[in-house]
Amino acid sequence: MKETKRWLLAMAIALLVLGTLAEAAQAATKWRYQTMWAPSITLWRGDKYFGDLMNRLAAPDLQIQYFQGGALVTRSDEMFDAVAKGTIEMGTDWPSYWEGKNTAFSLITSTPVWLTPGDYLLWFWQAGGLELAQELYGKYGLVWYPHSVTGPESGQRSNKPIYKGDDYKDVKMRQCGRVQAKILADLGGAAIFMPGAEIYLALSRGTIDAGEFSVPECDWAMGFQEVTKYWVLPGWHQPGPVSGVMINKAAFNKLPDRVKFMFKEAAMATMMWSWTYFEYSSGEYTRKFKEKGIQMTKLDDATLTKIHELAYKYLLADAEANADHAKIAFSQAKYFKDLAEWRAIQSPFTWGRTPPHMDDIYAKLETIAKKHKVYDSVIALERDVRKRMEKQEFWKPGTPYKQNPVQ
Repeated sequence: MKETKRWLLAMAIALLVLGTLAEAAQAATKWRYQTMWAPSITLWRGDKYFGDLMNRLAAPDLQIQYFQGGALVTRSDEMFDAVAKGTIEMGTDWPSYWEGKNTAFSLITSTPVWLTPGDYLLWFWQAGGLELAQELYGKYGLVWYPHSVTGPESGQRSNKPIYKGDDYKDVKMRQCGRVQAKILADLGGAAIFMPGAEIYLALSRGTIDAGEFSVPECDWAMGFQEVTKYWVLPGWHQPGPVSGVMINKAAFNKLPDRVKFMFKEAAMATMMWSWTYFEYSSGEYTRKFKEKGIQMTKLDDATLTKIHELAYKYLLADAEANADHAKIAFSQAKYFKDLAEWRAIQSPFTWGRTPPHMDDIYAKLETIAKKHKVYDSVIALERDVRKRMEKQEFWKPGTPYKQNPVQ
């Protein structure tokens, strides 16, 4: 009789445990997550890595189903609104695609001749960059994390050799970015925007004379070696390409604090992985382009100086016109200024670059930031971030999620 009771008790406990596990499995939040890139555009690698990592870290509270580009949201330029409205919970982005909504988005991913990949890593994770980006996206009902950065973009792929500014004259080029297009026009060229998937056909038909898209591996996968003869260097238009993950803010707010914490951890880890992956592969695919017979041409110093002057002109004009732009641009200029001496005294055994005439650009942006009344908030934010980093206080389970060293 006692054995029977023990058996019944054991069965009851087992059923209770199974029921609890089943209930927990059913209670897992399920999200749809789409990359904005078509399979032929290998920038999807960082997007997939992030989704896979989150599924390991956030289980069993959150299950994320990954979709290829075009599967749910058919056009990449519709991704922002689709996530903001909750059509899907997560989607990746290229922040400069949203310049039409706010010019400040251009600063978050590769402004011409400005932040490099290493600069973005430092600015986002140590100098208040993430908080400023979150503030900007938050105005549109989104939470955003930088999760991918590649090396500087390859440069421009052309069927005409380009060595100096005058060589751009009358060249019709697929060129992404509002400021980049203005600079190209100032040099005599004509910028034409088109989705990445259309560039190959446009080059093969001669609809455009040149084009640009991404790093060597990606450009190779898109077949540019088959439809261009020249590789115009350096990649002044996108020296630090950053991609991000957009999350519907209302959906994010419903998540457990532990999962919110994991998003930041996964973003940092994926950003490092993507940078190292694409930077390493760039060596291999540079060799492939050379073996294919593609001829490299390098812009002369006078042209690069002119490009810097034009880029600064538009940076300051956008800051004057838009307080959001001024706030982020001033933060980035302050970052450059704060690192300048250290980089100089360690040269040549350091990384990154301090753009020329930074003292002058910083002073002008400082004046503009004060005019927009955003100067004090940028300085206060940076101090707060540095204090958190120095204390290294992590989020503790069982408490509401707040800022921490890996924010």
